[in-house]
Amino acid sequence: MRVLVLATDAFGGYGGIAQYNRDLIQAMASQAAVDFVDVAVRVAPLSLDDIPKKVQQAQATRGRLHYCFRAAAMAVRARPDLIVNAHLYHGPLALALAKATGARLISQLHGTEIWRDVSASRLGPLRSSDAVLCVSRDTRQRVVEAAPQLAARTHVLPNMVRRRFHPGDRAEARRRFGFGDEKIILTVARLDGRKGYKGHDRVLHTMPDLLRQYDGKVRYVIAGEGDDRARLEGLALSLGVAHAVRFTGRVSDEALPDLYRASDVFAMPSTGEGFGIVYLEAMACGTPAIGLDVGGVRDAMLDGQLGACVPVEQFPEALRAALETSPDADDLSRRVHAHFGENAFQVRVSDMLHSFLKAEGALRSEPLLKGSA
Repeated sequence: MRVLVLATDAFGGYGGIAQYNRDLIQAMASQAAVDFVDVAVRVAPLSLDDIPKKVQQAQATRGRLHYCFRAAAMAVRARPDLIVNAHLYHGPLALALAKATGARLISQLHGTEIWRDVSASRLGPLRSSDAVLCVSRDTRQRVVEAAPQLAARTHVLPNMVRRRFHPGDRAEARRRFGFGDEKIILTVARLDGRKGYKGHDRVLHTMPDLLRQYDGKVRYVIAGEGDDRARLEGLALSLGVAHAVRFTGRVSDEALPDLYRASDVFAMPSTGEGFGIVYLEAMACGTPAIGLDVGGVRDAMLDGQLGACVPVEQFPEALRAALETSPDADDLSRRVHAHFGENAFQVRVSDMLHSFLKAEGALRSEPLLKGSA
């Protein structure tokens, strides 16, 4: 079976969606039933060193028309048996290519793209998908509400946390980032002013009280980059807590596990998470995490079994309580990996493909176009 993936970004990309795409592609490529995976992306990659065997990612192209031509050429050449549409907005293109090549179509949804009203041009391809994958129960519910006929074809495939996120030498990690004996609150998220839902503001507003409670020995570390940094710096200054807030910019993949290990609590009171892979990364490193009882965060927290998931009005008190919590780091990490680790993800993907292929019977319908292979 040959697979074509249409994605905004994947290998070399930045952010949770790019990571999910990489994990899904790699898991599919590892299946014996899959011969090859072609990937068409729109965002220019940073590095292509980690592309696995049986996967080929084409050169990125941002222009919409150029991307359509590139994807069509790849489809004609590869004659895929299965097309995976990794973003709702690529739906019309993915459906057209599926019809043209006779391939089956799986659509993948991450959350926020389905939170608002979906245009008919995008909902139509979704309804025509042979299967729809959602990162959380919340996303699945929203899909079924928008298209009830998809209920039997819509499945939850949650994010995966990688093995490199595990407990380590916390003292050494704190020295690496120059932390002393102060309490460290960490948020890792893109600083996107157009969205503004990640919840940095909520943490900043708790800082005056926390500084009084801990005699000034608390710091808020904000990791990530984006155009909202200046506004957040201004807010910290206006609240009188700028001296206790540290902006790290983007943290490298190599350094990120140590940043989680060095922190006392990971807090991201976001109101717009389809899932939230960063919660898993923090908890896999043994650091307690707290989020809001909104969207897909419940799934990442395993309904409170792994991390705290609270209503927005309870967040300040919950953050104070989390700072006093000292969980067994090894036990927390073990439980996170047992449910969301690479082995669990591989099993889910294998089961999904097996069920899909069994339900679909013969892979290929009669194509409209003839390819070279």
